Amino acid sequence: MVPTGPYGTWPSPIGPGLAAARDGHPDHLGTVGAEVWWTAPRPAEDGRRTLVRLRADGREETVLPAPWNVRSRVMEYGGHPWAGDPLAAGGRPLVVFVHFPDQRLYAFEPDTPGARPRPLTPLSAVGGGLRWADPQLHPDRGEVWCVLEEFTGEGPAELRRVIAAVPLDGSAAEDCAAVRELGGGHRFLTAPQRSPDGRRAAWIAWDHPRMPWDGTRVLVADVPAEGPFTGVRQVAGGDRESVPQVAWAHDGSLVYASDAGGWWELRSLRPGNGGFGPPRELCPGREEEFAGPLWTLGSAWFRPLAGGMIATLHGRGAAVLGILDAETGELVDAPGPWTEWSPTLAVSGDRVIGVAASPRSGHEVVELDTRTGHARVLGSPHDDPVDPAYYPEPQLRTFTGPGDRDVHARVYPPHSPDRTAPGEELPPFVVRVHGGPTGRAPLALDLGIAYFTSRGIGVAEVDYGGSTGYGRAYRERLRGQWGVVDVEDCAAVARALAEEGTADPARLAIRGGSAGGWTAAASLATTDLYACATVLYPVLDLETWSEDETHDFESHYLHSLVGPRSEDPARYRERSPAHHTDRVTAPFLLLQGLDDAVCPPAQSERFLARIAGRGVPHAYLAFAGEGHGFRRADTLVRALEAELALYAQVFGAARSDVPPLELDT
Repeated sequence: MVPTGPYGTWPSPIGPGLAAARDGHPDHLGTVGAEVWWTAPRPAEDGRRTLVRLRADGREETVLPAPWNVRSRVMEYGGHPWAGDPLAAGGRPLVVFVHFPDQRLYAFEPDTPGARPRPLTPLSAVGGGLRWADPQLHPDRGEVWCVLEEFTGEGPAELRRVIAAVPLDGSAAEDCAAVRELGGGHRFLTAPQRSPDGRRAAWIAWDHPRMPWDGTRVLVADVPAEGPFTGVRQVAGGDRESVPQVAWAHDGSLVYASDAGGWWELRSLRPGNGGFGPPRELCPGREEEFAGPLWTLGSAWFRPLAGGMIATLHGRGAAVLGILDAETGELVDAPGPWTEWSPTLAVSGDRVIGVAASPRSGHEVVELDTRTGHARVLGSPHDDPVDPAYYPEPQLRTFTGPGDRDVHARVYPPHSPDRTAPGEELPPFVVRVHGGPTGRAPLALDLGIAYFTSRGIGVAEVDYGGSTGYGRAYRERLRGQWGVVDVEDCAAVARALAEEGTADPARLAIRGGSAGGWTAAASLATTDLYACATVLYPVLDLETWSEDETHDFESHYLHSLVGPRSEDPARYRERSPAHHTDRVTAPFLLLQGLDDAVCPPAQSERFLARIAGRGVPHAYLAFAGEGHGFRRADTLVRALEAELALYAQVFGAARSDVPPLELDT
């Protein structure tokens, strides 16, 4: 007989250390010859990311030991940080990567005995320095093409971005004069993709105040033997058309994802008469997404294969891998249990490699053999010392929000194989708000969620209006309505769960980080629905965040989320939780990284100064060495324990397995 225990008091084998160890996942896939390489998180090593190599015999090998940290800071969210060639170093592999602490490009020959990374680019003492992202190796030209972000002053927006060619011989290691500029003219650029014949390059560009999911331009140029690109022309995209990725097919066609029809769909431009023919839809009539928001440079939702096939992610709300016949439009999904594929794909011959997860397994490196249709785990296999019976099972739900609009969510009820609740008790629930806000919650195992559900606390992840995965109209519901639609949609889910008897209406919490932290704080200031909140590295004051306290990439984001400040400056103050601390009455936990350049500590500190002395129970934990999103194991453990301690205290659930959380007033 299963023992009973009040919700929130259940024991669980999913400890904070295990959840922290599984934070982050393989990313930035690529191939070096027939080998598959990727970056992997190391929470226990100060949160660095290393480069992993999968040998032919199946062994995973760490290419770069600590303290090397393979991660770019371009646009703060970074991008693909490495590239490799199997024969560029005298018949041996050559790898070029970005080292996070100094943001320099380094070259490394992993199979050369005694070799160490050597710098290819110099340091700069101006502002944020020189930063590089999404390197493209071209050994035949003796260079690597990158996006260069160069600070020209001390302010976060005093910078420029260009496409640059860095010599592989190290001649630019001390002086940037040896770096060649290939293209520019726009505030934001992606790395150029070189055509199969090497004669043309294609990339994406956009400018303030647009974000890349608002409108981008696809540019194509000729590649001369020397000097910058020539003949730059726009071939797709526009002010109201978002193209987040382009790639050349083997026949010289240019494949791209466009949302001109209301969904990110695959299209192609065939060469002819010295230019391109009209765009052709490759898989028409499917109301689903074949791409997503371009938050990091080098994201890959599709990769062309030989013979006219395209490996592509697609879906509504979640993304799965399919193989698309570009001629017939036939789409066949990869077999297997994986319900969520990350926007990082690589191809090698007939093989497609990606990073995939499911509600029963974390993110793994998966290979699909397109000849046989067989899919298998290739690397980083899911392996937890926990009985999967403790994992939560997601319920895919669609709720009704204001105006009868649909609100998509994933509901994870409390679940444990060795505990049940007594009598008619209803469980506490945490509404979990994703960041972005242009993003969504993945359909994948998250031990940060299982940490709570296995202890008797339910979780509901809300893809509120503004989320991706449901078409352009759904994500544009948030246009001018940030702090309204997101708050309303989360509240609609919470109320529905309470009204149907799934959740205890007196024990509802809200939790979010970054933009999700904004929604959580705004919910405390505008509703009386939640008993408490956990707010992580949030936006709290729109007036200062939009101009002075954030990075260049998002410095004009509020133009679409709230509206042009020049047209309605009062709206910025009215929406900001920092200016309505008198309305906040529920306890909250505020977590902040002290090195956060996106949502800096000043946002949290001003909010706390205004809440002080108002009698609102709260706790503030600030972490040195952490930026926007926590990466270190000790930080992740402390944050999880503090969050559970808050819920235990507010919900009246006795727990002895976490340090008590002292709440100030």
